[in-house]
Amino acid sequence: MSRTDDDTWDITESVGATALSVARARAAETDAKCPLYTDPYAHFFVETAIAAGWRSPFLDEDPVRAQAMAAYIASRTKFFDEFFTTAGANGVDQAVILAAGLDTRAWRLPWIDDSTVYEIDQPRVLEFKERVLADHRARPAARYAAVPVDLRHDWPTALRKAGFDPSTPTAWSAEGLLPYLPATAQDTLFEQIHTLSARGSHLSVEAFGEVFYSAEQLARRRERMAEARRAAAEAGRPEVSDVTRLWYMEARTDVAKWLTERGWEVSTIAAADLMAHYQRPAPEGLEDPVPDTVLLDARKL
Repeated sequence: MSRTDDDTWDITESVGATALSVARARAAETDAKCPLYTDPYAHFFVETAIAAGWRSPFLDEDPVRAQAMAAYIASRTKFFDEFFTTAGANGVDQAVILAAGLDTRAWRLPWIDDSTVYEIDQPRVLEFKERVLADHRARPAARYAAVPVDLRHDWPTALRKAGFDPSTPTAWSAEGLLPYLPATAQDTLFEQIHTLSARGSHLSVEAFGEVFYSAEQLARRRERMAEARRAAAEAGRPEVSDVTRLWYMEARTDVAKWLTERGWEVSTIAAADLMAHYQRPAPEGLEDPVPDTVLLDARKL
């Protein structure tokens, strides 16, 4: 599972498998008594992958921690849903979802007339998504354009070739992405977004704090992972994959500060506050219940 500069993956491998775990969390929220949102397609992805032998790489052996992560993912999903619907209500009809994974907002959100949604991700991830959705006769609620390209490569050129118009205000999202990019690639990504964004563009980011990237935090995560791996081995269950090996644990630029310095109006909310707002708090007494993140909403002035 270790990363290399030009690694690629299918939906059941490496970073791709994390998209399946998020889809499973979204399916569970859809089935909840009072869901924050409904994603009628999430089950299709999970069922197809399980039929092919997939098993989640996340820490399922600890149900309390799994509950905390499910609450976090539900709150994060709702935050980005509202970001796009609010941008649309303000007349923004061009959207770009970076590292789209198995996101289905192009199919399930109420887009305004003449909206176009561009999704950027690895080719095999997008191929899997389109195949499963086609098998279930799902149709997007806006004009949809898949852009199969690695975000570490020349994605702006691929995006333009797909029809993207940099002179039009855009709603951008970066959800569940940044730790999977090297720090230098993250800086380049935001430079490219800034360059491609007309005035009036909106950007929403799941930004990770210093604690997330700290050696102490990483050591605690890996200790818990090692315990889970031992328990799985003793019980004869399949090996638990270590998702931390997919992250680039490097010091990062402060995203909110960087955007503010370049003329973006920025607001942020911490993960715990967001979860409380949506009435999905993490269980009490749990060490490091959710990632050290802030959810950021910005507009280019």
